[in-house]
Amino acid sequence: MAGKFVVFKGKNGQDYFRLKAGNGEVILSSEGYKSRSSCANGIESVRKNSQDENRFEVKTAKDGREYFILKAGNGQEIGRSQMYKSNSGCRNGMKSVAKNAADSTVVEE
Repeated sequence: MAGKFVVFKGKNGQDYFRLKAGNGEVILSSEGYKSRSSCANGIESVRKNSQDENRFEVKTAKDGREYFILKAGNGQEIGRSQMYKSNSGCRNGMKSVAKNAADSTVVEE
């Protein structure tokens, strides 16, 4: 089953997206956007930037778990991952984003 971008309105009235893998697991979550068109631009930015491994930045949380941030060419954060217990899990998550973002459909919740 293919992955998908799920677009939804947050409690704060802003638009967000999540990239879900084929198994339904959330692999990337966006920041809030003030408009649906800005949110759509964010999705396109994920499609493009996720194909360049240099756009991913691995971070370590205070509890030692790792997560990654996907950045645009201008250094702005486009989305971030869940927390991972291992570096290999984090690396696999980045590969999953690159693979799923390329041809995922966009659905609204």
